[in-house]
Amino acid sequence: MSNTDKQLQQARPPVVVILGHVDHGKTSLLDLIRKTRVAEKESGGITQHIGAYQTEIKGKLITFLDTPGHEAFAAIRSRGIKVADVAVLVVAADEGVKPQTKEAIGIIKQERIPLVVAANKIDKEGANIQKVKQELAAEDILVEDWGGKVPIAEISVKQNKNIDELLDLILLVAELEDLKQDLSPPAEGVIIESNLDKRRGYVATALVKKGKLKVGDWIVAGNIMGKIKLMENFIGKSISEAGPSKPVQIVGWTDPPTIGKEFVTAYSKDKAVGLCRGDANPSPLFQSFTKSSSSVGDGVKILKIIVKSDVSSSLEAIEATLGFIKSEEVICNVISYGIGNISDSDVKLATGNGSIIIGFRVGIDDSVRRLAEKDKVQLSLFDVIYSLVEYIRKEMTDLLDPEVRKTSSGKIKILAIFKKDSKSQIIGGKVLSGKIIRGGLVDVLRNNNKLLSGKITQLQHGKQDVSEVKEGSECGLKFESLIGQPTWDIKEGDVLEVYEEEKIARNL
Repeated sequence: MSNTDKQLQQARPPVVVILGHVDHGKTSLLDLIRKTRVAEKESGGITQHIGAYQTEIKGKLITFLDTPGHEAFAAIRSRGIKVADVAVLVVAADEGVKPQTKEAIGIIKQERIPLVVAANKIDKEGANIQKVKQELAAEDILVEDWGGKVPIAEISVKQNKNIDELLDLILLVAELEDLKQDLSPPAEGVIIESNLDKRRGYVATALVKKGKLKVGDWIVAGNIMGKIKLMENFIGKSISEAGPSKPVQIVGWTDPPTIGKEFVTAYSKDKAVGLCRGDANPSPLFQSFTKSSSSVGDGVKILKIIVKSDVSSSLEAIEATLGFIKSEEVICNVISYGIGNISDSDVKLATGNGSIIIGFRVGIDDSVRRLAEKDKVQLSLFDVIYSLVEYIRKEMTDLLDPEVRKTSSGKIKILAIFKKDSKSQIIGGKVLSGKIIRGGLVDVLRNNNKLLSGKITQLQHGKQDVSEVKEGSECGLKFESLIGQPTWDIKEGDVLEVYEEEKIARNL
């Protein structure tokens, strides 16, 4: 057997995705396995990017993917599952199956990925393993001691309990899959993250699926290409090549490749250009959320925003979350989005079209901030996605016309007309009910039909200026019609209904 044939017969490391509901212990488990910290570096302890890491268990390599748990990151979780060989579903023993647990189960079933359940937090008060198994069974996930084929490990990350048992199950499931490496060219894989490094340019995290990726290769992901100038492994060490199941960071892109796109290497620049031209679906972000002005109905308010983010998956998560804000009266129009710090050009674009600038986990130079202040451009920075979304929701809400609530204060029947001009009338009458208030708004009724609206600008009782006149009393008043009202004159016998108006802010 040749060396090439022997290499093709070698097992490749399994790619394992860690899934589960938020706060059920996914990242803590991964931290414990690879003895490093991740969550404490993330704002609010939330993993907001997909990460790929390799670790050695009993002499065998395993590639782990960590995916965010919050609902905004559904697309990232889905992508993580689709590139994995084995899924580990983390379920807190004290809480059981939750919404994102069910979502993960649904995608696992759809992709038909082998599954290992990790019932975590067995040390906590209220832990109920049987309840967890029952709830899993309700989702058609039958663990082995319930007559099914899904292995389950009862673990405590906090106490480092039964972690080796879980790892043994992962290796066992991976061995049953009989994963073989394919080293035949070209190298192929998938982009799982991209970002802008101020010093090195666009950087993409990629997972190799077949072949050998080498420094100097031309690489194409969708309609984006580049030449690999530098490759690093997950701990930032420079490497010259990467084989199947290996996560790497790639420097040398002309633009940020789209996350979730498959990549392929090309033997020449001309071949890479040809592959780029052949991609007809670049899958731009925000295409489902942004609406052009021509598609917006009459009277609909528009909040224009420019979004800058640290990495592509953050933009994807922002788009997904903004899509949940529904309104027929106001929409959010993403004028521009990009990766990297907020720049002068962003401020100039916002100045030209009346946008606000939103930054997520990015910086801004003092000179750019001063330019924004000079041009009166609204600019806000965020580290947690939910704070960002709530801010945009408030900005959209502020564009809504308030709800107007009318409270009737009284009615007066007109008994005499004393004087009138083009804008006002001096009239007299008797208060039928309630009270008449100076400054009150008025609807003029004739035979119970509204003729016009106006305002009481002057009120007298017994030839004295007063602020109000109560039921049963007679008074004189000056009525001024509101701008844009019909040119009706008030006549004897008309009834004026006086009311106060309260404007109430609305919520989306």
